[in-house]
Amino acid sequence: MNLATTYLGLPLRNPIIVGASPCCDDLALCRRLEDAGAAALVMHSLFEEQVDFEEDARHRLIDGIGESHSEAADYFPHYEDYALPPELYVRQLVRLKATLSIPVIASLNGHRPGGWIDYARRLESAGADALELNLYSLPTDPTVDAEAIESDQLFIVSEVVRSVRIPVAVKISPWLTAPAHFLRQVEAAGAKGAVLFNRLYQPDFNLEDLEVHPQLRLSDSSELLLRLRWLSIVSPHARASLAASGGVHTPADVVKALLAGAHAVQIVSAVLRHGPMVVTELLSGLEAWMDDHAYGNLDQLRGALNLARCPSPTAHERANYLNVIQSWRV
Repeated sequence: MNLATTYLGLPLRNPIIVGASPCCDDLALCRRLEDAGAAALVMHSLFEEQVDFEEDARHRLIDGIGESHSEAADYFPHYEDYALPPELYVRQLVRLKATLSIPVIASLNGHRPGGWIDYARRLESAGADALELNLYSLPTDPTVDAEAIESDQLFIVSEVVRSVRIPVAVKISPWLTAPAHFLRQVEAAGAKGAVLFNRLYQPDFNLEDLEVHPQLRLSDSSELLLRLRWLSIVSPHARASLAASGGVHTPADVVKALLAGAHAVQIVSAVLRHGPMVVTELLSGLEAWMDDHAYGNLDQLRGALNLARCPSPTAHERANYLNVIQSWRV
């Protein structure tokens, strides 16, 4: 059984990638993930705010000017709260490359053009095999329209791609007006891959102290459905590598993502819940399914249920929406 695939031009022994998570901070855990069968590892993100904070601190030390509005810093985590400040992030990347034989993909997270983009070159120099660019954006300004937001994001993609030689994947949001068109623009900007999708974490309200509280909820398989729909729509036309991220927990989830057109799947919540051996279980289940259905390699099944190849393409389109709505009986 051949589980090999290619993602971002990188040959992988199978399609299971450990996505951006705290796992990359623990070298021993990363070795266990590799031993369990993980084909690549994505580091958790280095955030735009971290890089900006470090640069601001350096300028304050040089210029000797006190912070005039110190309360502004309270809107973001304190510098020491980040898992790995920029310099330590780069050092950890070097350690991971020295420890692992699988590709290590660095990650940058930002939403507006700025000096933080320059860190892409530092991550490349530190040995990153590829770079994942997470365009996490929460538009709150009613005066800024969608075109301006997407224009900024595409500028960021083009600047990062221009600054490095390693392949760049773009992790996009599911809430774009036209994801298929945006992906085409991302490809035109030079990206070699797209990750569908980043997760927008939802805050909750505490009714006792009347405060807004952030919360982290791990994913479940139900979140995969949104990824399947858009992978099925974009994969027939995409030249870039595609990865599913969010909702992959079982061998069936892996198979579904591949049938929709993914070249790889990223898992995080499953690892955090069950540990490294979940990778082995996913691969065993994938092999068993392929054997039962007479598939010898991933190329044979990839995209078999996408919009172009699905026996009933209307299942992905508006006609199916009408059928589903009218199927409910009271």
